Amino acid sequence: MSDCVYPCPCGYWGDTQKPCTCAPVVVTKYQKRISGPLLDRIDIHIEVPRVDYEKLSGDRMGETSELIRQRVQAARNIQQQRFASSQSDVICNADMRVGEIRQFCKLQDDGQSLMRVAMTQLNLSARAYHRILKLARTIADLAGSEEIQSTHLAEALQYRPKLMMG
Repeated sequence: MSDCVYPCPCGYWGDTQKPCTCAPVVVTKYQKRISGPLLDRIDIHIEVPRVDYEKLSGDRMGETSELIRQRVQAARNIQQQRFASSQSDVICNADMRVGEIRQFCKLQDDGQSLMRVAMTQLNLSARAYHRILKLARTIADLAGSEEIQSTHLAEALQYRPKLMMG
């Protein structure tokens, strides 16, 4: 499979500037060609829309790569410390198994409520549940938070594939 997955055969489904020429039934069939269990194994799904000229040519500066690198390294250090005393081979959040997830990805009451609703409404599998918790733990680490807040969990949930949410 290529690194890029188009939303339909013509590639313009959901584009704000160019209309999709595919029939709705063709779009649905095309999107279902990637199975749920395969999509379930991908942690982050981001739709990248067309970028307007004004945004590309503007003066607005984003965050520097160096600042991002420092934040990522700080999160990696947190994870190394978290798993240093562990007897397992886990070195980062992505490596966690169910036992570590239960230990290090505890949710507060509001997070549990959000996850309960998400499980029901999005029809999440056990694999998806655990992947969301690991991703929320990483988002919390990037934010420098010891606990997974509901905002971290909500962000992790938004990275689920849109095709699986419909």
